[in-house]
Amino acid sequence: MFRKEKSWNVKAVILVALIGVIMGVIYQYVFNPLYNATKMALSFVGQGPLADELYSGLWYMAAPLAMYFVPTFGSGVIGETLAATVEMAFGGQWGALTILEGAVQGAFNEIGFFPKKENYDRFSWTSLIIGAICCHVAAFIMCYFIYGWNAYKPSLLIEMFIAGMASAVFFDAVLVKWITKLFDKIMK
Repeated sequence: MFRKEKSWNVKAVILVALIGVIMGVIYQYVFNPLYNATKMALSFVGQGPLADELYSGLWYMAAPLAMYFVPTFGSGVIGETLAATVEMAFGGQWGALTILEGAVQGAFNEIGFFPKKENYDRFSWTSLIIGAICCHVAAFIMCYFIYGWNAYKPSLLIEMFIAGMASAVFFDAVLVKWITKLFDKIMK
């Protein structure tokens, strides 16, 4: 049974690794096909790039889940980077760049919890939402430069940013909080 580990030890490493592997498989075999189908559908109406941001929050979820189970510094970065590595290893469409994106997403997700250990322990709405917002802003800026989004019209970029922010807050904060509340009930 999954149990929280308050500090780094062998069980904590295994737990974060399990979360990374499980989320990496979900990223590759659930989220990616859903994203691809949506992107193709939106491309018919000239809004394909919007799919990048509508689903972005889905790819941020491993970090807060790892921080929930191992509420200590670094667990979000490691969990998200492992998930990205597994996604890439199973044929992820973004290749090795996925690992860099995962590391950035994990690091910026931790901003909502850092630097106080009690923020990790509390796993509050505030920490989750700040982490989701920071993660989205960092990922958006990174993608802007990596994928050449500077070629997009400003109105599309604004739509993408707003859609991505809503996605990050919904999936990375609200959905994760709901999932962890279910785990709290199960573990009692």
